[in-house]
Amino acid sequence: MKALRDVVHSRPNRLFIYLAGFFVANALVAELIGVKIFALETTLGLEPWKLNLFGEEGALQFSAGVLLWPVVFVITDLLNEYFGERGVRLLSYLTVVLIGYAFLMIFLAIQLEPAEWWRDGAQVQGVPDNQAAFRVTFGQGLFIIVGSLTAFLVAQLTDVFVFHRIRERTGNARLWLRATGSTLVSQLVDSFVVLYIAFMLGPQLFGGVSEPWPWSRLLAVATVQYGFKFTMAVLLTPVIYWGHDLIDRYLGIDRSAPEL
Repeated sequence: MKALRDVVHSRPNRLFIYLAGFFVANALVAELIGVKIFALETTLGLEPWKLNLFGEEGALQFSAGVLLWPVVFVITDLLNEYFGERGVRLLSYLTVVLIGYAFLMIFLAIQLEPAEWWRDGAQVQGVPDNQAAFRVTFGQGLFIIVGSLTAFLVAQLTDVFVFHRIRERTGNARLWLRATGSTLVSQLVDSFVVLYIAFMLGPQLFGGVSEPWPWSRLLAVATVQYGFKFTMAVLLTPVIYWGHDLIDRYLGIDRSAPEL
């Protein structure tokens, strides 16, 4: 019990638990909502810009998972900064296992035979078949999870590698460079890989849930999403510095002294 109390009352341990909890929660929520593609302009009540990217005309289109990305960006940087490569790798592998567990549970839930009253229960809301709606939403979400399992792990390992290579060269200086630079490289990988697996490869291999996206749509959506992430990474730089300052004071770290 004393050892447990020591773990709980240790500020570095508590910090890791807090950051890890938010990190895992964001990853799992992103799997559930990432299947939805929304138009930014109409969501904001604006007229569509009618951009033409790779032959795809329409509004700025994003996966709903981008709502969580600013939080993921900040947390990933803080984990990299305070817990190093080993801490981030450990949490990345754990998150992949938990996402895989979610994948299995969702798959089993889809296979359950629905009660008839539940299947027809949302017709007054314009949903003729709850089971079909459930299968389409969460079934396509399975492809999102498969894509994320691959893209998430590759992107996280890329992020931690680039982050610490920059830190080796710059030391504690240029926080903005290692935070933003590692993110821009890793998210370039993530933005394209997850959409390819989720919306092209998945439907091609398993079929029955949705039609595979054409390359033009994939490139258009991925480019817009990466542009959003690029912009947010720059805009959130002051938040990164603010977060580091708060944590340094919480942990009692003097940045003028050698690092722990």
